Amino acid sequence: MSSTTGEGGQNGWTYRDADDLAARFDELSEFYAWKNVWATRRESLEQEGRREDYRLPFQRDRDRIVHSRAFRRLKHKTQVYISIGGDHYRTRLTHTVEVSQIARTIARALGLNEDLVEATALGHDLGHTPFGHSGEKVLRFIMSGEDDLDAMVRPEVRFKLGGFKHNYQSLRVVDQLETRYDKPGLNLTDQVREGILKHTGFFNDHNLCNVDTDGILLERGCHLEGQVVAVADEIAQQTHDLEDGLREGQVDLGRIEELAISRLVLRNIGNYSDLPRFVRQNKLIRGLIHLLVTNAIVSSRKRIGEWCEAEGITDSEGFRTVFDSIPRTLVHFDSGLGDEYRQLHRFVYDNIINCYNVSRMDGKSVFLIRKLFKAYLNRPLQLPDYVLLGFAKRHRIKYLRDFPFDAIDEEGMRYRRSRLLPGCV
Repeated sequence: MSSTTGEGGQNGWTYRDADDLAARFDELSEFYAWKNVWATRRESLEQEGRREDYRLPFQRDRDRIVHSRAFRRLKHKTQVYISIGGDHYRTRLTHTVEVSQIARTIARALGLNEDLVEATALGHDLGHTPFGHSGEKVLRFIMSGEDDLDAMVRPEVRFKLGGFKHNYQSLRVVDQLETRYDKPGLNLTDQVREGILKHTGFFNDHNLCNVDTDGILLERGCHLEGQVVAVADEIAQQTHDLEDGLREGQVDLGRIEELAISRLVLRNIGNYSDLPRFVRQNKLIRGLIHLLVTNAIVSSRKRIGEWCEAEGITDSEGFRTVFDSIPRTLVHFDSGLGDEYRQLHRFVYDNIINCYNVSRMDGKSVFLIRKLFKAYLNRPLQLPDYVLLGFAKRHRIKYLRDFPFDAIDEEGMRYRRSRLLPGCV
């Protein structure tokens, strides 16, 4: 154990500092895990004025994400069903917690860096919109110029904003929009930033509004820890959307039991058919999660081993040497489960994501987000102070609320005519 005592350590008691924790991690992890000493930040901790260090770099990132405003806002964002329907439906926050739990389970079984996985999982949806994926779609149409908001977006601005994707927005949140420190952003490690961006589809040649990809190589697949989060996100979505659909009464348990993947689960569950419905439902959902997690662990370990053997990798330094050629789906399900998983995915989409109740709210979300965007565009003073301050600082213009009352209308028009819309802030 470290001899570090820190302040108030006169009695001789010691604690484990970051060096001790990193050494312990190296003992327990596999050589293909991302090492803590490889963590990089755009601004060093010394530049931040940090002294004593009893956290590993990805632990620190996790803590910064959990204490952020964006993380707290997830509690009111829709996953599939709106929260006013009851307390037991998933929100974007509970989804995030479930992804983190599944991802940590997979990471521990594979001997990966669990702290990197946890931080990535907790931050992966920070940039998600209200109203789930329908909200994301509305903003994509607006920010790409396909929707000109009834001619409010001028022709020369249209098609220059690049569109909108929640993973890119999540990166903007942690890099620019959170303001807990002296400088914008949370100063997360490049590895957590990369995992957040690459947990879902990303582009080598992106053109999305104000996204900083410094420290992230878009040409390669993500580190294995990031790939774990991507798979955990899939598992959590399919299974808890299915459970919420059952709770909503949108799907019948009997139809789910007929799915090929459900039959694989039921084959190993004894004393099932005579149980009460809610017990059967819970056992089936648990069984589906267990099947998918187990399959991901077993098949991923096999693929990782085969890739390392083909590349001649036997230690961590060898792994780092060839890391830039890492495949994008080393961590994934076995191909033999592909048909069953695709059937499950299609069933969830057809019967839950695309159902009447959800689609009705999707229509309302289009109306509300367009109205909000137009209101903020037409009257920027309605935006919160921190948004206007951030916009003024970033573009080196005067803070809108500092203008005399009789000059507000003219300055508000200048904001609207700016190269970037307030919606990009």
